[in-house]
Amino acid sequence: MTVTSESKPSPAWKTAMGSEQFEFMKKVLAAPSPIGFEAAMTYGVIKPEFESFMPEGWAVHQFKGNAGLVFDSHPGRDDLVSVMIVGHADKIRMQVRKIDSDGKVWINTDSFLPTTLIGHEVQLFCQDPNNTGKYKVIQNCTVEALGAIHFSTPGQRSGDQGIKPESIYLELHTHGDDRKAQVEAMGIRVGDPILLDRPIKRGVSPDTFYGAYLDNGLGCFSVTEIARMLANEGLDNVRVLYTVATHEEIGRFGSTQLVGELKPDVLIATDVNHDYEAAPGIGARKMNPLKMGDGFTIGRGSVTSEYLVSVFEAVCRELEIPYQLDFSGRDMGTDGMAAALAGVDSAAISIGYPIRNMHTGSESAHTGDLLGSIHAITELLRHFNQLNDGKGVSRDDLKNSHVRLDQL
Repeated sequence: MTVTSESKPSPAWKTAMGSEQFEFMKKVLAAPSPIGFEAAMTYGVIKPEFESFMPEGWAVHQFKGNAGLVFDSHPGRDDLVSVMIVGHADKIRMQVRKIDSDGKVWINTDSFLPTTLIGHEVQLFCQDPNNTGKYKVIQNCTVEALGAIHFSTPGQRSGDQGIKPESIYLELHTHGDDRKAQVEAMGIRVGDPILLDRPIKRGVSPDTFYGAYLDNGLGCFSVTEIARMLANEGLDNVRVLYTVATHEEIGRFGSTQLVGELKPDVLIATDVNHDYEAAPGIGARKMNPLKMGDGFTIGRGSVTSEYLVSVFEAVCRELEIPYQLDFSGRDMGTDGMAAALAGVDSAAISIGYPIRNMHTGSESAHTGDLLGSIHAITELLRHFNQLNDGKGVSRDDLKNSHVRLDQL
């Protein structure tokens, strides 16, 4: 593989992310898109942004059962090898499960650790009782469990006892008589979604940031930035499907449906990963010491294509983009599994950004890891476009690239 001086991007992963790009990333991550309500991000943020730069010939695929979107660079060109790059818009959420007589709104905690939620400000989304079919947001409420240290058990005070998920409730500050009726009059019903109110901010150390829902607004941001970089290059030998999926957090259902319908030849998942080196108390587990700020991660194992791993590594070595290898056993845990789950023949891989404090209100990451992955995927697509003497990558290239351990 040869990267010419004309196509070699500037080392964005070595410089601070500009304020305009950071503000767009903040906007993506702030979109209220809990599982099942992802249209706030897909239709409200991502689609208008794509429409501001995508060429006239591109198409947008929309779906009946979910709010996922696919931006297609070469609609109808089934002769071209197709590459689907996917991030997922759905956010883990809390949900209303019971309204009590004293005005407490008992909630489930989904994929949050209960102790990380206490005291956080949240937003509750419900139907407007005065405007049927329309939704509203209730702000300035907090997640609680104990009320005060004075009411806790000795075990909770010492740290020997934790907080159970069924102890978590929402404080709406109701008072007086008929507090349950007060809550119901707001329009709150069982099943209503609740999100942390924690927009991202710049971190203390250079090129870092923190806040809620880096998982996986970062993947959706990356997909958009890759498309922005390539929109006017005219990659005529590869069909790119820029995808923002839904329902990843409850089983990769959104991406599985989209892959099943569009059947891409190559599937690249973009998602967060863990900074294992800085994770507290896991030394005995002997985890792969991934580090935030040391580069994005390239997954190996599970159903990952070793050919894609080798191509990504070659791109990074030539451009001097820092990266880290990761591994998975049976399941990648990302949308990279969508082709296997859909029964579609795709060469798949998972690209990640090592973050700290995943599934909390203070997830933190490094912009260099994110920007490096964006440039690596962009260069991979350019490479595919230039293969076979400028004719582009073929399906036979993918079929005949499997590693032969019997030919060593």
